[in-house]
Amino acid sequence: MPLPEEPFETGRLFTPRVDRYGQIPVRTNRYSVPIRLIGKRVRVMLHASHLVVYDQNVEVARHEQLIAKGAVRLDLDHYLEVLVRKPGAFPGSTALEQARSAGRFTPVHDAWWDRARKIHGERDGTRALIEVLLLGRHLPHEHVVAGLAAALRAGAMTADAVALEAARPSRRTPSPPPQRTGWFPANRRRR
Repeated sequence: MPLPEEPFETGRLFTPRVDRYGQIPVRTNRYSVPIRLIGKRVRVMLHASHLVVYDQNVEVARHEQLIAKGAVRLDLDHYLEVLVRKPGAFPGSTALEQARSAGRFTPVHDAWWDRARKIHGERDGTRALIEVLLLGRHLPHEHVVAGLAAALRAGAMTADAVALEAARPSRRTPSPPPQRTGWFPANRRRR
């Protein structure tokens, strides 16, 4: 018989409700989702090594599956809207520690944040860093880190300066050179 035309889903489906901390329980562990979903029921497809969270039919989160029982996986990006309003909660947050250990919050982030807090004060410097982290929703992570480094070298401790540096054309991935046909070297003329 021919193979079915529709792909067969091999994951296990769960439909947990998002708690007041922006987390969902899946088996014995907890995973973060965007805080705008607090109180809503979401659809979770659990695969062998990861899980995908959907709101309606839109993917809103993706996490590597946790092995240990009672573990929590938090994505810092899911909490940024709350942290902008409450920047004092940012320095000791579990989501920040997990982002550091995963390499998403780099030493460049820390250096820029330290200088921003010295210039703008603890609260406003932290708020500026959170605004920089929000840029990661629209720009590649590498571009944001490069923008942070350039802004740090220039002494520009604002999210706008980082955005300008991160969006520079030199930060974009260059397109590959056009393919040349024929056996003649590119720099010689054919006679």
